Amino acid sequence: MERKRICFTSPGVAELVDENVAEIAEDEALIKTEYSAISAGTEFANLVGEPNIPSGDKWPKGCGYSSVGRIIAVGERFTKFKVGDRVIVYHGYHTNYNKAKANKIFRVPDGLDSKEAALVIIAAMGLGAVRKLNIELGHSAMIIGLGLLGVFAMQFARASGACPLIVSDFNEERRQLALKLGADYALDPAAPDYIEQVKKITGGKGVKSIVEVTGSSRALEQALELVAPMGSIALNGCTRVSDMHIDYYSQVHKPGVRLIGAHNFVRPKVESYPGHWTMEDDCLSIMELALAGRIDIRSIISEVHSPSEATDVFERLANDHYNFPLGVLFDWNE
Repeated sequence: MERKRICFTSPGVAELVDENVAEIAEDEALIKTEYSAISAGTEFANLVGEPNIPSGDKWPKGCGYSSVGRIIAVGERFTKFKVGDRVIVYHGYHTNYNKAKANKIFRVPDGLDSKEAALVIIAAMGLGAVRKLNIELGHSAMIIGLGLLGVFAMQFARASGACPLIVSDFNEERRQLALKLGADYALDPAAPDYIEQVKKITGGKGVKSIVEVTGSSRALEQALELVAPMGSIALNGCTRVSDMHIDYYSQVHKPGVRLIGAHNFVRPKVESYPGHWTMEDDCLSIMELALAGRIDIRSIISEVHSPSEATDVFERLANDHYNFPLGVLFDWNE
């Protein structure tokens, strides 16, 4: 089978290439992609070859893990869905055709726009971190970093009853978006009184629940200054290069702070339980929340590009990933 796929062919370079792939197996479905979404943090790390990535420094490498499309063929033993069904694909590449087994495909409900559905896999990663914090009604919460995961995590923390809900990011445009989507306070971590602002907002107590999404060593150090005694920090960002200076006795052990690994791979595979949901259950919940107007995905979509523009799009990401737009999609319908 022939398909077109965006690949990282060398450090900082993406190209749309033609490739031959095997036909679908008996337990697989073939999905014609409608849209795929860029996850800027993960794809930047792979694009430039940062440490602590599975693909390492091997080139070329595939990219993309969140897409939506329609099933156009199924293997003899594939029974979960039928031809014509619209689905999101977990680890769906930036390609016009994805192959996937049943446990990687989740049905998109009628009424949800495919552009929004393309971002649901990424949104689920933010939701996974929020679930691990066990936020209760009235808990103070903070999201550090307003990339895609952070903007979604903020909305899920708000839906969980977090109050006050604080966000921080260097980017003014992202701070304004967060306020529009329901944050109570949006702070600039570069402000000289940043720590004091958070302490004032929380009445000197510190923040009960924090999601750290940047992967920055400095941001985690600041989170430990901001968290309340016996509070929790979910590590949702990937700290690929670490130069942290943490006094574990005075900042973690003595105040009883919980540091929670919230990588997306740390999920139950078969059945959800409190605080730990499967990828499928989280994705289905997110799509229902979006349909009900409880979360806003549409406002996060910034740009839609033809796959033929991939080289230019990823060049922008490589050169300025801190200011890369939120919600960038590739349109494979043409």
